[in-house]
Amino acid sequence: MSHEIKGLNEECGVFGVFNTKRAHELTYFGLHSLQHRGQEGAGIVSSDGKQLKQFRNKGLLSEVFANEADLAALDGISAIGHVRYATSGNDSINNLQPFLFNFYDGDVALAHNGNLTNAKTLRKQLEAQGAVFQSNSDTEILIHLIRQKRDKDFVSALKASLNEVKGGFAFLLLQKDRLFAALDPNGFRPLCIGQLKNGAYVVASETCALDMLGAKFVRDVLPGELIIIDKNGLQIDHYTTDTELAICSMEYIYFARPDSIIHGVNVHTARKQMGRLLAKESPVDADIVIGVPNSSLSAASGFAEAANLPYEMGLIKSQYVARTFIQPTQELRERGVKLKLSAVRGVVEGKKVAIIDDSIVRGTTSKQIVKLLKEAGAKEVHMRIASPPLRFPCFYGIDISTRAELIAADHSVAEIKELIGADSLEFLSTESLIKAIAIPGAKASKNGGLTVAYFDGDYPTPLYDYEAGYLASLKQQTERKL
Repeated sequence: MSHEIKGLNEECGVFGVFNTKRAHELTYFGLHSLQHRGQEGAGIVSSDGKQLKQFRNKGLLSEVFANEADLAALDGISAIGHVRYATSGNDSINNLQPFLFNFYDGDVALAHNGNLTNAKTLRKQLEAQGAVFQSNSDTEILIHLIRQKRDKDFVSALKASLNEVKGGFAFLLLQKDRLFAALDPNGFRPLCIGQLKNGAYVVASETCALDMLGAKFVRDVLPGELIIIDKNGLQIDHYTTDTELAICSMEYIYFARPDSIIHGVNVHTARKQMGRLLAKESPVDADIVIGVPNSSLSAASGFAEAANLPYEMGLIKSQYVARTFIQPTQELRERGVKLKLSAVRGVVEGKKVAIIDDSIVRGTTSKQIVKLLKEAGAKEVHMRIASPPLRFPCFYGIDISTRAELIAADHSVAEIKELIGADSLEFLSTESLIKAIAIPGAKASKNGGLTVAYFDGDYPTPLYDYEAGYLASLKQQTERKL
């Protein structure tokens, strides 16, 4: 994953399995495959068919369940799990998921990946009606909406509530004898279904979690769908048919693991194609091509192939620095780059280097990487970015809520080049990004079934609670330029 992106909050990962022995252990391994999606905290809720049990804590999955007894206590036949990197709420343990709610008519557990854009409005309404929240996470809103509808059965109340929440969401809900999965009407976040050899179903944020367990891929959960898994098997239902696929393009650019397949597209293959198209759009006079470890390596190999240049290992990533080390201060980010990356002098010295990265967010890390390479003797450093310039915030599950965080929002490509000290700088076009990903069957959909609003500002949904602040930030930026 790009070191630039470390300064942003990432997404979350969800996993669920229904009706199989040692479900808690399968969930642990599934979450382990999704650890890249969140390192702030983790948790599992299991069902033995009669009651739900929960354990959650801060830290990496291996830290949360360092005591084997904590995992063993969750022994059950069904479970859901969550790895968290906050996009709403703070780092309180009360915000760690899955949430577990104990009601007189049955317990419910809830896990969520995404961000609700009307959460503030809904929470205010719910509190005015007497709801008492146990966290400040937007996820909890769904359960309060469901409990409001006591005149409906659970499935009907869930469907009605899913139509009230807006934004990006992939929800998993677990009752003692049922597992539910629901995806927002645009499918911003990925969610897939697999099946174990014994017939049990699993649901996960990415297919890499299915591969970990040897589960066979069944299908992606599609926008507006409500999946119900119970003793009768898997049922595909809908809470709305007013849908249009607009999956977050950032999944393919850097968030998802390269071995995952999302809507029929292998992430590594898409990234490699981004590199190929970048080489065609922005050729470079260079001796070698290198990539920024790790998520840029696929694009770098594609760039090298298309440019007919040697692909070398010019940067080495330390495997012994915690992912959470880099803090949101400039000094620590700069020191963090030197701790995590080192240039290979024997590879780059005296060479004109083309370095491929997946993104530039603030520019701080790019500047440090260019500096590292030049200090190691690189003759020239030409930076190529395998995505378009990030100019606009994300409101669907990645915590980039203001344009002030994005260097490309206030600076031209030429200005960014000067700020980071590169000899040249070019970005992939939005058109080529869409072409590189090429979701099967999505040509008729806007932007090929992708959300590219972070690059062009054209959001696929209303922004609800974020609208006023976003418009104010645009106005402030315009005034600064005048």
